[in-house]
Amino acid sequence: MEKEKRKPKRAWISIVVIFLLIPALVFFGGKLGGRTYYLIGVAVIFLTTVPFFLVFEQHRPQAREVAVIAVLCALAVAARAAFAAVPFFKPMMAVIMIAGMAYGPEAGFLVGAMSAFVSNFLFGQGPWTPWQMFAYGLSGFLAGGAVQLKLLPKKKLPMAVFGFFAVVLIVGPILDTCSVFTMPTQVNLTTAGAIYLAGFPYNVSHGLSTLVTMLLVGESMLKKLNRIQTKYGVTEPLQDGDSSTSKT
Repeated sequence: MEKEKRKPKRAWISIVVIFLLIPALVFFGGKLGGRTYYLIGVAVIFLTTVPFFLVFEQHRPQAREVAVIAVLCALAVAARAAFAAVPFFKPMMAVIMIAGMAYGPEAGFLVGAMSAFVSNFLFGQGPWTPWQMFAYGLSGFLAGGAVQLKLLPKKKLPMAVFGFFAVVLIVGPILDTCSVFTMPTQVNLTTAGAIYLAGFPYNVSHGLSTLVTMLLVGESMLKKLNRIQTKYGVTEPLQDGDSSTSKT
């Protein structure tokens, strides 16, 4: 009963951090100019860890629990790097969403934000980095939240459709908004509209690559992650705070 009372409080803290504090940091921090995006990126990671560690109400996360998140971040970075030569195929987003589906929305956001920050050491850091961290993290958070609320079945077709629309309608527009606010020249409604229209085909291709990746490996990867969770007790609190529930 006490756990149930703590869940709404934890959920509200996560919502405030992810939907208010981090977007405000990304937006207003971007106006500082210079190379402050490194500092902003680190601050975003710090804020991201707050809702993640709040999930562990009864104990500190064990090394194996953190290790799984680190491995998923590395896998997401590798997925982006491996297909760098294919600009319109990016399976990275599917890995992030699967992380959220398997281990909860907080873990999904952490994997997305961390993998965006780390992979940009390969692809180039810049004022777009905090925006990517927020957009990628949000995709993992929403995927995990949809599964927790039982709005998204753990089946490859629903997962694939969700991934496609999440990228086209949420992740892509956030990244396009980054372009609007980081343009070196003054942007008006006409030029902003042109930016969103120019980004739409890319967002669709990115969404299709997420859809294809989900269809090919989404369900099997999710089953493997759930098996790890059940067998080793890894990140069990991320699901519902009850280890017995996650093992049934």
